[in-house]
Amino acid sequence: MKIRFLGAHNCETKDTRLVSLLVDDVLSVDAGGLTASLSLEAQHRIKAVLLTHQHFDHIRDIPTLAMNLSLGGSQTTIYSIPKVFEVLENNLMNEVIYPNFRHKSPDKPTIKFSVIEPNKAQKILDYEVLAVPVKHGVPTVGYQLSAGGKTFFYTSDTGPGLAECWKKVSPQLLITEVTGSNRFTEWAVEGGHLTPELLQRELEDFRKLKGYLPRIITVHMSPHLEKEIAAEVAVVAKALNASITLAREGMEIKL
Repeated sequence: MKIRFLGAHNCETKDTRLVSLLVDDVLSVDAGGLTASLSLEAQHRIKAVLLTHQHFDHIRDIPTLAMNLSLGGSQTTIYSIPKVFEVLENNLMNEVIYPNFRHKSPDKPTIKFSVIEPNKAQKILDYEVLAVPVKHGVPTVGYQLSAGGKTFFYTSDTGPGLAECWKKVSPQLLITEVTGSNRFTEWAVEGGHLTPELLQRELEDFRKLKGYLPRIITVHMSPHLEKEIAAEVAVVAKALNASITLAREGMEIKL
């Protein structure tokens, strides 16, 4: 599997984009920085989108992706939990903010919605996909994707308390959020996010439960705090003897 980090942050600037991963050029996980990162041709190759939750920085580019696909005569399927579809149709693609591309051509809609059931693996394109609930302020799932003997798990936005989640996944690569630095730990716990010290506790639990630590890449960093986060993550990596890398826009890895 090839994973490209289209967006790796929680705020958008000239140099940073909202979280979005692209797998093998055909499947997107979250859509915060999707259309701003891809050519029209690349967008038309996307056959599936997995959305983790309803927050704007994770769903923002669904309407613009739908517009581009509609004008180009392509289709894609969006997979998520029901609340996400409710928010998309009632708040973004509600014919007031933007068109509802599911209803424009009922016989051949530009986008289709497909509800994904948490804790039940299903086949999507060439991948086995498992949605696992995580700890956040709204209903949220992370996704484990497996293909060709390779597996990664993306937590999406999550706070501490992932022991039940860890029982259900066994990734070679863990992509997890670290939104703020340690001086924001109290805020992170209340908001359902992680800081480096909170991440360390979750990784310690992972290793106790699974007997290993996968390679780890962090996303959803606040650009305002990234230097602090990087320094504190380096301390965590040393303490755990783990490989932890901060993602950046355009970074590409292969499993």
